[in-house]
Amino acid sequence: MDKIFFKRSPWSWKELTLLLVLVLVLVPFFIEYLLMLALTGAFQNDLYSGTLIGFIMSIIFTLGVYFIAIKPKKLSWKEVGLQRFSKSYWGPTIGWTIVLIISTILISFVFELLFQMGTNNSKTESLQTRLTTINFIIAFFSAAIISPIYEEIFYRGFLYRWIRSKYGLITGMFVTSFIFMIVHIPTFHTLPYTFLAGFIFAWTYEKTNSVYPAMIIHALFNGLSIILTATL
Repeated sequence: MDKIFFKRSPWSWKELTLLLVLVLVLVPFFIEYLLMLALTGAFQNDLYSGTLIGFIMSIIFTLGVYFIAIKPKKLSWKEVGLQRFSKSYWGPTIGWTIVLIISTILISFVFELLFQMGTNNSKTESLQTRLTTINFIIAFFSAAIISPIYEEIFYRGFLYRWIRSKYGLITGMFVTSFIFMIVHIPTFHTLPYTFLAGFIFAWTYEKTNSVYPAMIIHALFNGLSIILTATL
């Protein structure tokens, strides 16, 4: 493992600002709000419109990182953590997956008990009320494949490394986890364990210089959530 990987980053405030404007301003307004309204009206189905929005966002996020952070500086994707990790880290990867699942169950139980907050959102409700094989496949593909890839490339691969290199481990983990949490609004019931997940994902990146363990945990967690939504 390259011990200086997180002590430096090849990017300046320019790349950070451009990507944050893209991810936190342009995408939420034009894609998640305006386009989502249009697609929901066209499909009359939150699952379909939400999945298509997720796919579009994955393209925008990935191309944004490539054209803003990778290509102009003639870098490789390894700079955002797309590189192999040690086989010995498969154990911790599975262990952190179990920790996240158990913690989420406990947090969800407490929130439902104290605030009568359910665990559903428009997409999960749409899946449950229109449960078909194709709908399940669409939901699973979106949650367990699309989201973990583009979210880990940006939030951990780029953003965590940038903040970590400038302000240290704790600040990097806290700030990126907080941003990762707030972008999941308005699914308020998910915010506490999304914040926790951000810490876990950043920690695995920190230990391996690779975003693949975080992608694996993210995918397993989201995939299990979809399976439970469809079967319970």
